[in-house]
Amino acid sequence: MTPIWSRANPQLRDLAVYEPGKPIEETAREFGVDPSEIIKLASNENALGPSPKAVTAMRAALESVQLYPDGSAIYLREAIAARLGVDRDNVILGNGSNEVIEFVGHAFLNRGDNVITSEYAFIAYKLIAQLFGAQTIETPALNFQPDLEAMLNAITPKTKIIFIANPNNPTGALIAQEKIADFVARVPGEVITVLDEAYFEFLDNPPDSILYVRDSRNVIILRTFSKIHGLASLRVGYGIARSELIDVLKKTRQPFNVNGVAQAAALAALGDDQHLRETKQLVDLGRAYLEDEFRAMKLKLSPSAGNFVFVNVGDGPAVFKKLLAMKIIVRPLKGYNLPEWLRITVGTMEQNEKCIAALKKALS
Repeated sequence: MTPIWSRANPQLRDLAVYEPGKPIEETAREFGVDPSEIIKLASNENALGPSPKAVTAMRAALESVQLYPDGSAIYLREAIAARLGVDRDNVILGNGSNEVIEFVGHAFLNRGDNVITSEYAFIAYKLIAQLFGAQTIETPALNFQPDLEAMLNAITPKTKIIFIANPNNPTGALIAQEKIADFVARVPGEVITVLDEAYFEFLDNPPDSILYVRDSRNVIILRTFSKIHGLASLRVGYGIARSELIDVLKKTRQPFNVNGVAQAAALAALGDDQHLRETKQLVDLGRAYLEDEFRAMKLKLSPSAGNFVFVNVGDGPAVFKKLLAMKIIVRPLKGYNLPEWLRITVGTMEQNEKCIAALKKALS
């Protein structure tokens, strides 16, 4: 029989599989403990959980799961659009914002094209490019922040997409509004700029990237309900762009890609401003605590604008394993060529304090 790999698309053979943060259940099985004993600070999830309003909406939505969801997600898209001051036709929903990245790949990438991203950027951009047989041009970072000038200089006639996460994951670096505005103004009109803003709601003074949509630029903004809204398990994300660009992306979207329970939860979560405020306050206090503790421990860190911290512990994989043995899951960053660093999600203050105590023990 002919080996199946000889029949598969050749770029799939060497395509890396995205590795998420280690699951609580797997860790509990590995160490023979109850899952409730594990503290997971690896995947930038909301330590407060979902909005109570979202939980109520999910329970109500369960009564009609025998029905297909609204394939156009009219109510949720209208609510998102109203909150952002755009039209419903400027919004597309994805099964997580990662799916919207895949829409962009389907719509614009062909074999031999290239995409541009920064060193230490979210690894999904590179994986999507490879999936479609495109090359990734990875430009150097400056102090863990994307070098926008280098990205502009890297553009070639084959460049289709530029990916920028702001704040960046995993480093937490934030690019100022004026720098992004200058960058977008200088990107050739035929190139699509994707601004990934998964951590947008954690910012004190967030950049107004929606203005590029109103100006009809070829810019796609990504947001998600997985982070501050606490709905990571439901997989709801969205893209915002000019309507003509959204029309192209719609051609790549599968019917019913966002389920009805998720739509109901996201709609309720969107209107729960109290839950957003409480989450941001928890993150602001916890992030400041963790970074202060790192400084007191003489550990090198890079300030983060997300709901996570980014710290140099000398040997990331080794410290990760030591913390794991103490039932605390963090994120090693060897896959990002950052073997000395860890990314640690901000948890409740009790979780943060236990993490610091364990980290001190691991480093002693």
